[in-house]
Amino acid sequence: MAQKTALIVYAHQSLGSFNAAVKDAAVQELTEHGYRVIVSDLYAMNFRANATLDDVSGDLKNCKLFQYGEETMHAWIEGRLSDDIVAEQRKVEESELIIFQFPLYWFSVPAIMKGWMDRVLTQGFAFSLEKMYNNGIFKDKKAMLSFTTGATQTMFRPDGINGDINITLWPLQNGTLHFCGFQVLAPQIFWSPAHCPHTVRTAMLEGWRTRLKGLLAEKPLTFAPCELFDLSFQGGFLLSPKVKEEQESQPYGITTGHHLGKPLPPDNQTRAQPTEENEAKNSYF
Repeated sequence: MAQKTALIVYAHQSLGSFNAAVKDAAVQELTEHGYRVIVSDLYAMNFRANATLDDVSGDLKNCKLFQYGEETMHAWIEGRLSDDIVAEQRKVEESELIIFQFPLYWFSVPAIMKGWMDRVLTQGFAFSLEKMYNNGIFKDKKAMLSFTTGATQTMFRPDGINGDINITLWPLQNGTLHFCGFQVLAPQIFWSPAHCPHTVRTAMLEGWRTRLKGLLAEKPLTFAPCELFDLSFQGGFLLSPKVKEEQESQPYGITTGHHLGKPLPPDNQTRAQPTEENEAKNSYF
């Protein structure tokens, strides 16, 4: 059996941080379980976050109006992307599992990690209109977010001051990872470690180590499959009339993003749902 490869895209400035400890635990556990582990330490690499003309070489397809997405797609096809992007894309291609490890900044990833997503996940390499979501290019790969928060868990409840963490996670998990086809595993959230006693932080790390032992066997999160939509510009990429009709009798929306004015399905972006529950809620999945 070929050795599995895991990529950890890591964004923290300090070697002594809790994020560093979480990253190190993942490297150790995955290595012990036979993985080849690659770490892209973005700050140590001085990875460039800004997406610019410097990311392509050679003649532009449209020299009058630089359109980053179009130009990097053509550069990817023709082998004209910058070396740092190509190196990261090769890591993605080699990996069955990608873990994004970071502290939550302003309800999202740090700028340097957002830059990695902007620059590495180029059109053609990571997605196209024909290959997206559950039909996406990386549909045979798994990805997950692992992050620390400054806020407590109660602050990210639906009735907490920050609002529902499921809504916070939707743009990253659906709009980036699942859009590229990844099977998205439930996030590993370390709630407010800076304000926890040492014993709690130790327990957090042990829980993470335990989870890592069976990570690839986990069921991914639930998203709305492309088959529910009219995938044409004429149809507006909207839910099909049949699905809308079936959804009327359901107690919840389809996903966090496709709520249809109904209550959100519980823990849609934080916990994989049992198969039986999915079938009961949405028989057309």
